[in-house]
Amino acid sequence: MTAYSLLDLVPVVEGGTLAQAFANAADLARHAETLGFSRYWIAEHHGMAGIAGGATSVVIGHVAAATRHIRVGAGGIMLPNHAPLVIAEQFGTLDALFPGRIDLGLGRAPGSDMKVARALRRTLETDANAFPQDVLELQSYFADDGQTGIRATPGAGAKVNIWILGSSTFGAQLAAALGLPYAFASHFAPDALDQAAAIYRRQFRPSAALARPHFMAGFNVFGADSDEEAEYLASSQQQAFVALRTGNPRQLPPPVAGYRASLGAQGAATLDHVLQCSAVGGPTKVARAISAFIARTGADELMLTSSIYDHAARKHSLSIAAGAMRELQAAA
Repeated sequence: MTAYSLLDLVPVVEGGTLAQAFANAADLARHAETLGFSRYWIAEHHGMAGIAGGATSVVIGHVAAATRHIRVGAGGIMLPNHAPLVIAEQFGTLDALFPGRIDLGLGRAPGSDMKVARALRRTLETDANAFPQDVLELQSYFADDGQTGIRATPGAGAKVNIWILGSSTFGAQLAAALGLPYAFASHFAPDALDQAAAIYRRQFRPSAALARPHFMAGFNVFGADSDEEAEYLASSQQQAFVALRTGNPRQLPPPVAGYRASLGAQGAATLDHVLQCSAVGGPTKVARAISAFIARTGADELMLTSSIYDHAARKHSLSIAAGAMRELQAAA
């Protein structure tokens, strides 16, 4: 039975404010909790006008305080930006405040351009082994095994669920070697999806954290009462994605009718390729697309994401997605 969770970039919409983005995040998480979502994740990004999750651990605390039982965490923390001890302290604090509810997904991308990355950590490690070593150091702080010679306070003994994130086969190999759950960013980087899933499952080594592989795949959902309305709502994320890829990141714009067609055949094809792991449509079309994606990947869990300009429409889209997932679970 496939579980379903939510990834929120905490979008700042055109004409909106940071305060409203954070209020919407808490409201969206409460809504997801009522819909049966397993977890709510926030992704670390920096230097982007339309994404408010830069201080990721702070926003996680805000959302966890606004909810009751849904797991809340990072999808993810970009570990090269931080000293592992700092992350151990931040997430040890969150675990103490919200025991049994905190996830820590770890990625090795900077979540920013290199100028911002340098400002975050001052020096950048270029050794390809740095990320695995940082993960092991972080695990050591939580385990309080004395290997680092430093005791993380908070952090020592924290029961934080660690995940490895990725958009290539590197993360799949690392997650398998460490016996950790693995989340693949197919919602915006789908090319290595099938290969990464196969490598992770084939090479997985059971650990104290996880007895068998647990594979999560990212999937965009833009659900509405009609296919036409859903296509219209999806144009906000399409515009934001094109702006990011052309070096002009912006706040999440309002939807534009016919936007995809305005890109021309080549532009539309590029957009369709990158966002191929998506469901855009009414309830029936969304359910079919989700079912087909699960059949393709065999994912243990879907990480659903949906950047929609109108907050009420976004909540409705999540309701449609959750309805589709519940129907699939019932059938299974």
